[in-house]
Amino acid sequence: MRVTFGCLVIAAGICGALSFAFLAASLGTDYWYIIEMNPMNMSDSEDMSSHSGLWSINEGGKMYADSIDSFTADYSKYSETELHMLSMHSAIVVLLPLSLVLLLFGGICGLVSSLARSPALLTGTASYFFICSLLTLCGVSLYIIYSYQALAETERLVGLEGLAYVHTSFGWSLGLAWLSYSLELISGILLLIAARVVKLQHNSPSMA
Repeated sequence: MRVTFGCLVIAAGICGALSFAFLAASLGTDYWYIIEMNPMNMSDSEDMSSHSGLWSINEGGKMYADSIDSFTADYSKYSETELHMLSMHSAIVVLLPLSLVLLLFGGICGLVSSLARSPALLTGTASYFFICSLLTLCGVSLYIIYSYQALAETERLVGLEGLAYVHTSFGWSLGLAWLSYSLELISGILLLIAARVVKLQHNSPSMA
């Protein structure tokens, strides 16, 4: 079965739109990291379980929107390890929104290059999507490293006994970011194939 140019660019467009939607939903939700407390370690009236996003923490049903702000923090009262983590957080909240904005422009570039049926424009747009996927990958990978370092620092401060009744895990918001990354890659690959198809179509009359 032969895959046509139209099918390729439509599939690339759908993947690109989904990647934008998934990344936007990921950034707008606060289920990146989940902390669950064992009920036997607290009273019935106390709920210390929490889930957090990139800019806010929901703890015990209460939202703390200013809990994570690495740009306005007073760096003088933090240790070297904490300063390193704040720097990582700053990089995360720059890379991922930047990738989201670039995806929007990537969709416009993809539409123009598809209508023009230009191999050069299609290849350039594919490379553009690969850059977006790289930014998303860096942001998500940094967040995972940041989370593990934060857990290690907490363990150092309170000891293993203090975390005996604490269960931590990554949430579905992070999963959406990974899905977005995968779809960005697929979009780029499909556009590269579409560019190849157009190039072959342009060359076929001269070969006849």
